[in-house]
Amino acid sequence: MALGGNQIYGGIPSTLGNLIGIETLYLERNQLTGTIPSTFGNLQKLQQLAPISNKLSGEIPESLGNLSLLNELYLDDNNLEGTIPPALGNCQQLLLLGLSQNNFSGLIPKEIFGISSLSISLDLSQNHLSGTIPSEVGNLKNLAGLDFSENHLSGEIPGTFGGCSSLEILSLAGNSFQGSFPEFISSLKGIQNLNLSSNNFSGPIPQFLVRMSIKSLNLSFNDFVGEFPTQGIFGNASAISVVGNKRLCGGIPQLQLPKCQPLRESKKNKKLLGVLIPVVSTTTILFIGVITISIFLIQLPSKKRMIKPNLSGRLFLEVNYRQLFHATNGFSEENLIGVGSTGSVYKGTLTEAGNLAVAIKVFNLFHHGALKSFSAECEAMRNIQHRNLVKIVSFSTSLDFQGNEFRALIYEFMPNGSLEKWLHPTEEDQQKMFHRLNLLQRINVVIDVACALDYLHHHCHRQIAYCDLKPSNILLDSDLLAHVGDFGLAKYLHSPPSSLESSSVGITGTIGYVAPGNKEHIYLILYCFFNINAEYGLDAEVSSSGDVYSFGILMLEMMTGKKPTHPLFAGGLDLHRYVEMATPEHVMDIVDPVLLCEDYKRATAANSICISLGETKSSLPEQCLISLLKVGLACSIHLPEDRINMTQVVCRLKSIKDTFTMAEL
Repeated sequence: MALGGNQIYGGIPSTLGNLIGIETLYLERNQLTGTIPSTFGNLQKLQQLAPISNKLSGEIPESLGNLSLLNELYLDDNNLEGTIPPALGNCQQLLLLGLSQNNFSGLIPKEIFGISSLSISLDLSQNHLSGTIPSEVGNLKNLAGLDFSENHLSGEIPGTFGGCSSLEILSLAGNSFQGSFPEFISSLKGIQNLNLSSNNFSGPIPQFLVRMSIKSLNLSFNDFVGEFPTQGIFGNASAISVVGNKRLCGGIPQLQLPKCQPLRESKKNKKLLGVLIPVVSTTTILFIGVITISIFLIQLPSKKRMIKPNLSGRLFLEVNYRQLFHATNGFSEENLIGVGSTGSVYKGTLTEAGNLAVAIKVFNLFHHGALKSFSAECEAMRNIQHRNLVKIVSFSTSLDFQGNEFRALIYEFMPNGSLEKWLHPTEEDQQKMFHRLNLLQRINVVIDVACALDYLHHHCHRQIAYCDLKPSNILLDSDLLAHVGDFGLAKYLHSPPSSLESSSVGITGTIGYVAPGNKEHIYLILYCFFNINAEYGLDAEVSSSGDVYSFGILMLEMMTGKKPTHPLFAGGLDLHRYVEMATPEHVMDIVDPVLLCEDYKRATAANSICISLGETKSSLPEQCLISLLKVGLACSIHLPEDRINMTQVVCRLKSIKDTFTMAEL
């Protein structure tokens, strides 16, 4: 049974437990509330259970331990709480267990590590789990991915971890683990991605890492000391992160670590030390002890103030250049579906994911800012998950056949392309499939996009400003459900500077969709002549209001059929002012002519424009269009503080849709 990706709300009926023959139950990405029914324990034939990304609360019922055939359990991204029931250890056929992004607390039950069948992933990240990792973790010999990040775990990592010989992805970031660098890592011969950031590890970086084939290593925000290696993975600055380790030195120049100070002692100094040491040894030890404690106490507040990046997120299996080369038939021209400033996008078939159709974004690393865009998009996509955001499937940080660095992101493929092609189709597009959207379809699209921005601004783990909303970055799936993609310019809100977390940026966004700003005269000059973003540019602080403006312009474009860069908009006239002057009396004169057809409901099939507008205006739900345009105007007001927020936008748009659909019945 597959009910995912809808707007189903309310509680899960306990009577579902009567469907004793059911094998799969997908309830993901809805608005479900309440608890997980204990009657689910009756579903003895159930193999996949996935109520992921809902608003479920309460505890996991012990009865789920009765599901002896269960092989995939996804409870991620809910409001579940309490302890993880040891009874889950009875599910001896589990291949995957996902409990991330909830409010689970207490210890990790050792029974979980008795599920020897776990082979895909064990994800307990972003909860409130505490205590140490049980030594039984070493029993998971077949597990490929393990994520315990963003919890309250502490102590030293048990050496039995080395028994997890199949691990490819391991994230322990964002906890309070301590001790030296875990020696068991040397036993994980297949490890590809290792994240130990934001803990209390100390001591030197072991040399055995140089000989390993790790592709991504994050050791940032710990207390590692000594000379940083330069060989192996340590020679690739884009594959490692060591920020926040104040006592490291050396390394490759790109890491910008301080130089290591050579130890130089003359014979005279050595002789002098030989005389002094026996005399002052006790005093020296006491003095060093006092100094060490003082330094620790002095540094402790600054460490607490240090912003720790959340780089853990979901688990993705990396693919290499050769696999993507074959997936796209050699990155052939016929598979090229788009070219942007930082790279190209190809359609491909990923055999490693069961012949999944994917879109592969290959970054042009010769372009200034492409590598930064790749890093920003990776970081953003690891921390967000919503039905109206393009889902990332995999990634690649490898070398091409010539030995050049290669970066790519792999997304789920959107067969209906970008909104740009539906709003402004070329002759070639029209010959393929891109016809014109009818009014209800446009309403659905703007609601989808609004929900995505509302999530980014107000509901995700760390609030994000998207910074580049435009039709070409909105993709439509087979059901015309809209998904926002391309997070290369996204910025965390309310954060001090770092890669994605920068609170100020350069001039970003796309001409016509960026907010004009309101204070500095130079901003207004730039806007009038170049339409450059004054709110996002020139070191202005990033805020969600810039996205709201872009969304407002997008709405006005969708209802009028005119791009904000249309030649009509010159001499002080822009799209906002154009609509404002026509609303409400002359709205019918500015709307997209496609919507004026008597058969506008069938516009996607008919792809026709009415010849006689005077005979058809009365058939159009004029009041609905007026309401929609007013929302667009409220979003694109000149002053940021006067704009409504995306939560208000979603409420207004859903109300407009309800009124429109009820009138059509």
